[in-house]
Amino acid sequence: MPGTGSAPEVHDNLVLEPRDVRFDWSRLPLHWIPDEPFATHTINVLHLLLPEGERWFVRVFKEALPLITDEQLREEVLGFIGQEAIHAQAHEEVLEHLLAQGLDPRPYVRQLEWLFQRVLGERPGLSARARRENVIERVAFVAAIEHFTAFLGNWALNSPGLDRAQADPTMLDLLRWHGAEEVEHRSVAYDLMVHLDPGYLRRIRGMVVSGPLLVRLWVRGVRFLLAADPTLRGRVRPSWRAARAAALRGMLPDPVQSLRSGLRYLKPGYHPTQEGSSAQALSYLATSPAARAAVTR
Repeated sequence: MPGTGSAPEVHDNLVLEPRDVRFDWSRLPLHWIPDEPFATHTINVLHLLLPEGERWFVRVFKEALPLITDEQLREEVLGFIGQEAIHAQAHEEVLEHLLAQGLDPRPYVRQLEWLFQRVLGERPGLSARARRENVIERVAFVAAIEHFTAFLGNWALNSPGLDRAQADPTMLDLLRWHGAEEVEHRSVAYDLMVHLDPGYLRRIRGMVVSGPLLVRLWVRGVRFLLAADPTLRGRVRPSWRAARAAALRGMLPDPVQSLRSGLRYLKPGYHPTQEGSSAQALSYLATSPAARAAVTR
């Protein structure tokens, strides 16, 4: 059983296909959820975190490739790498659009580059044994973060509040396309971690480090975006009460549900297939305007 000391079975017939999507941001308003700058920028933190974060995922998984002895898992990891590289590119284009609208994301992004490249990057000079341990530890960090990206992806696919608020349709497609792919490949990082180290302690340590770090980065990102927004002049301040209120209106994930999701990851019998629906994810990918356009190119 997953999480009980043996590696889970790799998915049967899971083929991860990178979809070369493109988005036109020329008409995207700065507050793409009308009259909701707090909710807009809380979600916009994704565009700050994901380009550098997902490039880090790719680097870590490329380091892990020589350690994989299961051919099917290797193919899934390669598909994961392809999808994550495109995710990073898609979100980085939104940052360029924010800059063009007078919101400069570069100071915060430079901090993330330092974190992912220097603090969490590859360490030269390690022995072969220490290098292997370092790679597996970082894979565990990725697995924990991927748990939350799958949670967010599942939320995006089931968030009618954004439609009711008349959120920008192109941004909605980006969020749901990306969310669907996160649900689609939600087990790969976890399965890789268990393949390399089936111990329960590794999984717990990955969440204990990554969960609080992700929350801290997200809170800092919201504060940064609200302060840097040239139209707000500091009038909107972030708070957990505001986040809870936006969640009740269906425009943000519920912070309490997010916490419960993290706690589920700690259960001994947990496996990511318990989160979200692959059928729903693939159904959206079959109808996503960006994904459909990618097929015809």
